[in-house]
Amino acid sequence: MQRLIALMVFGLTGCSVGHYEYSKEAEKRVDMTVTGIPTVLGLGTLGTTIPLTPEYSLTAAHVAKFSLYRVKSWHPQCDLAVVYHKNSEMNLPPNFRNSHIGDQVNLYGYSFISAMPVSSSGQNLINTTLANSWNKPDCVVVAANAGVVKGMSGGAVYNASDDTLAGVIIGYSNNINDNVSGKTLYKNVALYVPYSRFQTWLDQAIKS
Repeated sequence: MQRLIALMVFGLTGCSVGHYEYSKEAEKRVDMTVTGIPTVLGLGTLGTTIPLTPEYSLTAAHVAKFSLYRVKSWHPQCDLAVVYHKNSEMNLPPNFRNSHIGDQVNLYGYSFISAMPVSSSGQNLINTTLANSWNKPDCVVVAANAGVVKGMSGGAVYNASDDTLAGVIIGYSNNINDNVSGKTLYKNVALYVPYSRFQTWLDQAIKS
């Protein structure tokens, strides 16, 4: 069993990591949520949501809170929420499948800087813990070497091999360090909650 690695820095500097680009495909897969004016000066908030059903969407809990969504269910350990949101019935519900370390993934969301749909691609690197006010220590997340910009939180992570939904973007990190030695293992990574961490909760949230 792979040793768990502790996340030491969670996007504390800058507003993006890695490469991302404008994407028409992202516009088809996720929605943008805005409160105020989304600019690099921070005059508003912008996040991303994933359509689940005609009535509900999935997003990061911090996006749900700051965007003032009416919340159907908060995840008890992870930075996730199901919110009330009117969606087109086309291509709903999405097909989910848990991803694995080494798999290629595609990330979709909206940029806080440009308010445009963006995407990136990369590989799952490692499972890690994330200790902050939105994630409890037992919420294991995945780090991937894909680009993320502020605003993509709540966006979708898709398995590249079969186009299934693998998880929800919750942020990025400049460094991931070994829990014992303190050695930096990876730099500039995307972070997402994998489907395996929220499958049971999600099923209950949208059926209750």
